[in-house]
Amino acid sequence: MPFRIEDTFRSAFAEAGRPLAGMWVCSGSPLIAELCAGSGLDWLLVDAEHSPNGLESILAQLQAIHGYPVHTLVRPPVNDTVVIKQYLDLGVQNLLIPMVNSVAEAEAAVAATRYPPQGVRGVGSALARAARWNRVPDYLARANETISVTVQIESTAAVEAVEDILKVDGVDAVFVGPSDLAASMGLLGQQEHPEVRAAVEHCLSAAKAAGKPAGVNAFNPDTARHYLDHGANFILVGADVAILARGSEALAARFVKPTDGDATASY
Repeated sequence: MPFRIEDTFRSAFAEAGRPLAGMWVCSGSPLIAELCAGSGLDWLLVDAEHSPNGLESILAQLQAIHGYPVHTLVRPPVNDTVVIKQYLDLGVQNLLIPMVNSVAEAEAAVAATRYPPQGVRGVGSALARAARWNRVPDYLARANETISVTVQIESTAAVEAVEDILKVDGVDAVFVGPSDLAASMGLLGQQEHPEVRAAVEHCLSAAKAAGKPAGVNAFNPDTARHYLDHGANFILVGADVAILARGSEALAARFVKPTDGDATASY
């Protein structure tokens, strides 16, 4: 029985005709991933760089999200050929590669997603969910069509090289991470600093000139709107763990009676 693979994130922009809004999925829980998948957002980012996700939990989340009308990107912990191979074989179609600071690193990320002679991806389709265990017709010949590569710009070196990174064949989009970018600029924790905003806007302009989509992380609604107004094609506006943390704190602030006698709870 032949199986069809979903369209990639690369095709999402033309289909939507507008910027795409998404959220982080960091809990490692398939249940939470499925809950987020049905939210109405355009895309989800399942993170394994700063979250407790391994191969098994990523697989479970892919299965939980499957069938919902949402695009799923997965961020590996590192730009590594072996790790990327494992993610692809799991069935990850859309990769967000962190800490890509140069053309060479962008080329290495793309090569890791391509079978020889175009790249260095190991061949194991008969064993892999990516090819549905060889139930996807002509998977080896068509694998490139099933994968999109977004590279993350999150350092001063990456910003300086962004025009050349965007020229790398196989880089479908760039995504700016203001937190690490701010840190690399000596502005740790100051994602809203004017110099950081200017660097982000530079990347957005470079991507527009190159004809490729650019995204950015922005939990502050005003900042998100600012970057959308400056040409961001996709954006992350929240995270499952952050929503739960702030929501539970709000409940505690409302219903837990202080013990210091200096304030009263709102019941």
